[in-house]
Amino acid sequence: MTTLEAPPTAPTARSAANPWTVVALLWPVALLNYFDRQMLSTMKLSMQADIPALQSAEHFGQLMAIFLWVYAFCSPLSGVLADRLNRKWLIVGSLGVWSFVTLLMGFTNDFNHLYILRGIMGVSEAAYIPAGLALITDYHRGPTRSLAVGIHMTGIYTGQALGGVGGWIAQTLSWHKAFFLFGLVGVVYAFVLLVFLRERRNTVEDESSASSQASTVEPPVQWLSFVLLLLCFALPSMAGWAVKNWLPTLLQDRFALDQAQSGLWATVSTSAASFAGVILGARLADVRSNLTIRGRTQTSALGLFLLVPALVGLGLAPGLTLTILAAALFGFGIGMFDANNMPILCQIAPPRFRATGYGLMNFFGIAAGAYLTPLLGRLKDSGVPLALCLALCALPTLLAVVLMLLLRPRDMDALVSAQA
Repeated sequence: MTTLEAPPTAPTARSAANPWTVVALLWPVALLNYFDRQMLSTMKLSMQADIPALQSAEHFGQLMAIFLWVYAFCSPLSGVLADRLNRKWLIVGSLGVWSFVTLLMGFTNDFNHLYILRGIMGVSEAAYIPAGLALITDYHRGPTRSLAVGIHMTGIYTGQALGGVGGWIAQTLSWHKAFFLFGLVGVVYAFVLLVFLRERRNTVEDESSASSQASTVEPPVQWLSFVLLLLCFALPSMAGWAVKNWLPTLLQDRFALDQAQSGLWATVSTSAASFAGVILGARLADVRSNLTIRGRTQTSALGLFLLVPALVGLGLAPGLTLTILAAALFGFGIGMFDANNMPILCQIAPPRFRATGYGLMNFFGIAAGAYLTPLLGRLKDSGVPLALCLALCALPTLLAVVLMLLLRPRDMDALVSAQA
């Protein structure tokens, strides 16, 4: 399969001309990546009428968790593939498959069929993020890296926000049509990427021949810092997935909101604030990184710290207004954090390990969410309030703040150039 080979050759003028075009092309993919997985959580009430098994919170948690577990275990392999194969084809194939699976979910009323389709979706969606982020960071080096990743992340937050639209469509039309329509959109857009997206592999600027590339020895991965980064990613991911998967249900239980209202409030409040947080966090990190090598880790730690009062507020706020404000604060903080994960990884790992490294980060982050999601369902069925569970998620998040401040990043791109 020579078409999938991606040896580290110097980028052509065609592929390197417009780094921001790549961000623009991948932005809708990021949107669909989260929209297609997330809208299920906002359509629970409508789907219960056709699938009685979903009346159990534990069964609903299992349906959410199978996606997370499969996604988690496939993420490291997806990262390895993205470091070795043509990332354009991985992205196009990933989008096409998960969108077709989403479309098929609109044709079933069987819990077991949905369970299998969610598992297949986990395999296909796992291939996107490591490849997409690695491609963006190969196009964007230095002072635009966090901003480029941050703008891409706004697509994810927009997808989360529009996930609430799925609940509205399910309530006004049907949940079957919601899955079918948005799956069809993704299938069509995969053909757009097939035409316009271009691969690029960064090489050291001074390299002038294949022999010099072969003799280049990249600096090693900072393994201690990488382990700390894995923990920094996994610990707040528990809170992140708890909020994504259970906040609509919490709003229904605590404030008697209907499906459309709870879905829109839960997704729009967090995602709109995340949109602002990711842009501000990206710009702040890019500016701070010119002043200190720890500028990105400090910005990320600030975002994590904001999650602590936000989670306490989600659990203990006495009214709907304060709960929504806490959700917005959570979204703002998670945006600052998300904008800098891949740029921080680029300060710890050389280019050959970055997609693999992000795949491993995805594994630990999503595995944490996969464990917690059904656990919260079981606790809810046994009478433990979801609000209390969300408030307790502040504890591992606070630990992540401390660990992030212990990271010791380096200018890995400069080290690669120096060793050429």
